[in-house]
Amino acid sequence: MWENFVSTFYLNFIEKDRWKYLAVGLQNTLTITFFACLVGIVLGFLVALVRSTHERTGKLKLLNAVCSLYLTVIRGTPVVLQLLIIYFVVFGSVRIDKILVAVMAFGINSGAYVAEIFRSGIMAVDQGQMEAGRSLGFNYRQTMWYIIMPQALKNVLPALCNEFIALLKETSVSGYLAIQDLTKGGDIIRSQTWTAYMPLLAVAVIYLVIVLIFTRLTKLLERRLRQSER
Repeated sequence: MWENFVSTFYLNFIEKDRWKYLAVGLQNTLTITFFACLVGIVLGFLVALVRSTHERTGKLKLLNAVCSLYLTVIRGTPVVLQLLIIYFVVFGSVRIDKILVAVMAFGINSGAYVAEIFRSGIMAVDQGQMEAGRSLGFNYRQTMWYIIMPQALKNVLPALCNEFIALLKETSVSGYLAIQDLTKGGDIIRSQTWTAYMPLLAVAVIYLVIVLIFTRLTKLLERRLRQSER
């Protein structure tokens, strides 16, 4: 049994340097996740700012309607479909890097969820904080930037970390664009060796290790935030 395991391991990862499929796939997965997360945070922050401003002041009605439509469409359709639409429809007649398309697609998708995270964090800050800022002579923008947002960001950091973990796992569908992500790398090995359990199990273990690391970091962050509130 041990000899069979060793020979299968050698066949899947050592022979012809097939382990490089996983290494390249992991690099692409982390690259897509990182930059998509940045896009999602920026986009989500802007959408949350528009929606929370509308809810508090009644202004920005047109922008709020656009943001509401964006949230409804993105949250109501599968991320795989969004990925395919952006690549084959939006950029169907343009030569563009597939990883860039994946970053945009996953970033736009993540932004819809990050927006609600930020909005809930902003709305969770007591209305009295806004009035306190006004009493200090701050205008609305200054009050939001210096008083509301620091408190809101502190409230939503753990949720943002969880969104990053969810985004990492969502990128496993990048293979639909023939991107060699981590999952696709394992599938390439499977197609060459006709052995499914070893490469796919390796992919699962890699994902699990990454998720466990970020989960641990999220718990440490939550603990630090609780200590700072005392």
